[in-house]
Amino acid sequence: MGLIIYLGSLLGGWLDVKFDNHNKLYYKIITLISVAIAMFSVIYQVLKITNKDSDD
Repeated sequence: MGLIIYLGSLLGGWLDVKFDNHNKLYYKIITLISVAIAMFSVIYQVLKITNKDSDD
C-alpha cells in the first residue's frame, strides 16, 4: 500500500517538474489516485481472504 502511494507521489512530482506546473496539480491528482488504488487493492485482498475462510 505504501509503495503504491510513494510511487504515485514520485510520478506526480516528476510530471510537475516536466510540465513546469508551479501549483503541484499533478502531484496532488496522481497521489489521490494512487491512494484510491491502494485502498481498493487492500479491500479486494481482505474480501478475497474472508471469502476463502468462509468456504472452509
